[in-house]
Amino acid sequence: MAKAIHSMIRVLDEARSVEFYKTAFGLDIADRLDFDNFTLIYLSNSETGFELELTVNKGRTEPYDLGDGYGHLAFSVDDVNSEHARLTKLNLNPRKLVDFAPAGEVIARFFFIADPDGYQIEVLQRAGRYL
Repeated sequence: MAKAIHSMIRVLDEARSVEFYKTAFGLDIADRLDFDNFTLIYLSNSETGFELELTVNKGRTEPYDLGDGYGHLAFSVDDVNSEHARLTKLNLNPRKLVDFAPAGEVIARFFFIADPDGYQIEVLQRAGRYL
Protein backbone atom coordinates (compact mmCIF):
# COMPACT_ATOMS: atom_id res chain seq x y z
CA MET A 1 0.00 0.00 0.00
CA ALA A 2 1.22 3.51 -0.79
CA LYS A 3 2.06 6.00 1.97
CA ALA A 4 1.69 9.76 1.45
CA ILE A 5 4.95 11.40 2.51
CA HIS A 6 4.91 15.04 1.37
CA SER A 7 3.31 17.77 -0.69
CA MET A 8 5.37 20.42 -2.50
CA ILE A 9 4.68 24.10 -3.08
CA ARG A 10 6.89 26.74 -4.71
CA VAL A 11 7.67 29.81 -2.64
CA LEU A 12 9.53 33.04 -3.35
CA ASP A 13 11.16 33.78 0.00
CA GLU A 14 12.52 30.88 2.04
CA ALA A 15 12.86 32.74 5.33
CA ARG A 16 9.39 34.30 5.11
CA SER A 17 7.75 30.95 4.32
CA VAL A 18 9.67 28.97 6.94
CA GLU A 19 8.74 31.56 9.57
CA PHE A 20 5.06 31.48 8.57
CA TYR A 21 4.78 27.69 8.77
CA LYS A 22 6.72 27.63 12.08
CA THR A 23 4.55 30.34 13.62
CA ALA A 24 1.22 29.18 12.25
CA PHE A 25 1.56 25.39 12.43
CA GLY A 26 4.67 24.53 14.45
CA LEU A 27 6.51 23.09 11.46
CA ASP A 28 10.28 22.93 11.74
CA ILE A 29 12.91 22.26 9.10
CA ALA A 30 13.45 18.50 8.90
CA ASP A 31 15.87 18.73 6.01
CA ARG A 32 17.25 21.30 3.58
CA LEU A 33 18.79 20.37 0.25
CA ASP A 34 20.57 23.14 -1.64
CA PHE A 35 21.25 22.81 -5.37
CA ASP A 36 22.60 25.19 -8.04
CA ASN A 37 19.20 26.39 -9.29
CA PHE A 38 16.83 25.58 -6.42
CA THR A 39 16.57 24.68 -2.74
CA LEU A 40 14.24 22.12 -1.18
CA ILE A 41 13.14 22.64 2.42
CA TYR A 42 11.21 19.85 4.15
CA LEU A 43 9.02 20.94 7.07
CA SER A 44 7.37 18.70 9.65
CA ASN A 45 6.32 18.40 13.27
CA SER A 46 5.81 15.61 15.79
CA GLU A 47 2.08 15.29 14.98
CA THR A 48 2.66 13.41 11.73
CA GLY A 49 5.27 11.92 9.44
CA PHE A 50 3.84 13.87 6.49
CA GLU A 51 6.05 16.74 5.33
CA LEU A 52 5.54 19.99 3.45
CA GLU A 53 8.25 20.53 0.84
CA LEU A 54 9.00 24.15 0.01
CA THR A 55 10.79 24.64 -3.31
CA VAL A 56 12.68 27.90 -3.77
CA ASN A 57 13.78 28.47 -7.38
CA LYS A 58 16.86 30.69 -7.22
CA GLY A 59 16.65 33.94 -9.15
CA ARG A 60 12.85 33.94 -9.26
CA THR A 61 11.44 37.37 -8.41
CA GLU A 62 7.86 37.20 -9.69
CA PRO A 63 5.09 35.63 -7.59
CA TYR A 64 3.86 32.26 -8.79
CA ASP A 65 0.54 32.03 -10.59
CA LEU A 66 -1.39 29.59 -8.42
CA GLY A 67 -3.84 29.01 -11.25
CA ASP A 68 -7.24 27.45 -10.84
CA GLY A 69 -6.06 23.91 -10.15
CA TYR A 70 -4.62 24.35 -6.66
CA GLY A 71 -7.04 23.63 -3.82
CA HIS A 72 -5.54 23.83 -0.34
CA LEU A 73 -3.45 22.19 2.34
CA ALA A 74 -5.22 21.14 5.54
CA PHE A 75 -4.16 20.93 9.17
CA SER A 76 -6.27 19.61 12.05
CA VAL A 77 -5.98 21.13 15.52
CA ASP A 78 -7.31 20.26 18.98
CA ASP A 79 -9.07 23.60 19.45
CA VAL A 80 -9.92 25.49 16.28
CA ASN A 81 -11.34 28.44 18.24
CA SER A 82 -8.11 29.06 20.16
CA GLU A 83 -6.00 28.56 17.01
CA HIS A 84 -8.13 31.14 15.19
CA ALA A 85 -7.67 33.57 18.09
CA ARG A 86 -3.90 32.90 18.25
CA LEU A 87 -3.40 33.45 14.52
CA THR A 88 -5.55 36.58 14.64
CA LYS A 89 -3.43 37.96 17.51
CA LEU A 90 -0.30 37.27 15.41
CA ASN A 91 -1.81 39.34 12.55
CA LEU A 92 -1.77 36.34 10.20
CA ASN A 93 -5.32 37.18 9.08
CA PRO A 94 -7.27 33.94 9.32
CA ARG A 95 -10.68 34.13 7.70
CA LYS A 96 -13.94 33.58 9.59
CA LEU A 97 -14.74 30.36 11.41
CA VAL A 98 -17.26 28.19 9.56
CA ASP A 99 -19.56 25.45 10.80
CA PHE A 100 -20.09 23.23 7.76
CA ALA A 101 -23.50 21.60 8.13
CA PRO A 102 -24.87 20.73 4.67
CA ALA A 103 -27.67 18.50 6.04
CA GLY A 104 -28.23 20.41 9.28
CA GLU A 105 -25.61 18.56 11.34
CA VAL A 106 -22.13 20.08 11.72
CA ILE A 107 -19.62 17.77 10.07
CA ALA A 108 -16.68 20.19 10.19
CA ARG A 109 -15.66 23.41 11.92
CA PHE A 110 -12.86 25.24 10.14
CA PHE A 111 -11.31 28.42 8.83
CA PHE A 112 -8.93 29.25 6.01
CA ILE A 113 -5.69 31.22 6.10
CA ALA A 114 -3.30 32.14 3.27
CA ASP A 115 0.47 31.72 3.47
CA PRO A 116 2.82 34.50 2.26
CA ASP A 117 2.64 33.22 -1.34
CA GLY A 118 -1.16 33.02 -1.35
CA TYR A 119 -1.52 29.26 -0.86
CA GLN A 120 -4.78 28.51 0.92
CA ILE A 121 -4.68 26.44 4.10
CA GLU A 122 -7.70 24.95 5.83
CA VAL A 123 -7.52 24.60 9.61
CA LEU A 124 -10.04 22.06 10.92
CA GLN A 125 -11.26 21.12 14.37
CA ARG A 126 -9.80 17.68 15.10
CA ALA A 127 -12.91 15.46 15.09
CA GLY A 128 -14.66 12.85 12.99
CA ARG A 129 -12.67 12.10 9.86
CA TYR A 130 -10.38 15.08 10.53
CA LEU A 131 -8.28 13.51 13.27
